Amino acid sequence: MLRSRGDRPRVVGHRHADCAHRRDSFLVERQAVILIQLGLYFALLSLLAFGGLGPVIPEMQRYIVDVKGWTTPGDFMQLFAVAQTAPGPNVLVTSLIGYRVAGVAGSVVALLALCLPAAAIAWAVSGLWERFRESPWRCVIQRALAPLLVGLMFAAGYTIATPHAPDWRLWLIALATAMGMLTTRLNALYLLAGGAVLGAILL
Repeated sequence: MLRSRGDRPRVVGHRHADCAHRRDSFLVERQAVILIQLGLYFALLSLLAFGGLGPVIPEMQRYIVDVKGWTTPGDFMQLFAVAQTAPGPNVLVTSLIGYRVAGVAGSVVALLALCLPAAAIAWAVSGLWERFRESPWRCVIQRALAPLLVGLMFAAGYTIATPHAPDWRLWLIALATAMGMLTTRLNALYLLAGGAVLGAILL
């Protein structure tokens, strides 16, 4: 059946509307997939975060930057720095990463996925852990975890300090900040602010 010329704008309009609907559906589905990936990854990461989030920062950067490409190394370092300067626990970096990747929904999903599994396990195991307070194996576990966590923290520091390649200016800022913390009683926020100023000047 032949269409008249007057029907052509209507047909074109329907096609544009159909394309827009498909595009919106694709974006919604893609957003849902990203949220699921964020939730599953941070839920798994929460089970490995002994002694806080610091030891698993290298693994987080590997997945977020190298595997998924959701942020650049420099952006990841900046998000981590902002989370460290903000009051509250260092797990706030997950909320910032989630917001960067998937907006407000990503921020909420990432934070809850990181906190809820670990909190549930800690609540379930705390009674059993206290029951064996005087047990020798509990002391052995605690002593064995200490050097492991120190090594993981050093690895995290190296990962954050070298977003692209080893840069002597970054190491100089890190060394000056560490010396300031060891030799003075200045608040850590002042040292971080000084490091930010040095970074703006040198980099």
